[in-house]
Amino acid sequence: MGVYLVSVTAQDWSQDGEDGYGEVAAALNTELERRGLPPYELPQTTQEAPGWFEEKVSPPMDGFVALCRAQLTDAELSTLLDWSVLIPLALEEQIVLPLGTAYSGDETVVAGAPQVLALAERLAGSVELPVDAMPAGENLAVSLWFLEGGAERTVPARPGPWAEDLDAAFYVALYLRAAQYSLRHGCPMTYS
Repeated sequence: MGVYLVSVTAQDWSQDGEDGYGEVAAALNTELERRGLPPYELPQTTQEAPGWFEEKVSPPMDGFVALCRAQLTDAELSTLLDWSVLIPLALEEQIVLPLGTAYSGDETVVAGAPQVLALAERLAGSVELPVDAMPAGENLAVSLWFLEGGAERTVPARPGPWAEDLDAAFYVALYLRAAQYSLRHGCPMTYS
């Protein structure tokens, strides 16, 4: 059990009810329209990404939050961390919807993946995260790399500030890979 950061398929995005995000999708499009923006629709006819994105949110976040506070403004910290749904659209500001989900309380906060990616890339650069040495694309790839020793085995060859707090580095990698996946495959991300 635990909390996972996962991609949302086009079918689940349009489906109403307990297993779907149809209400969130409809409320988001209403808010986008109110702001004079086009709706966000996942094409039903395009081929889904092979597999899906799924990473377990498990290490302690204290070091990561401290890193964020040292590197980011309060507004940037909120953009990076305070969302419950990430979409592959540029948003000038987060959109708060009056719909609760299992992990978001009474409201759903929607953020744009380009903004989250820019912040995650900045953090990755600040700790010299060896992004090219990290796995990507397979389910739980980042989680397993950090939790099963891949990161530790990489430290001698790629030392740097990232190695001083592997839990913090995990979250930098998690948000980086989630935003990349969202943009690459045009899909939302959420917690499950």
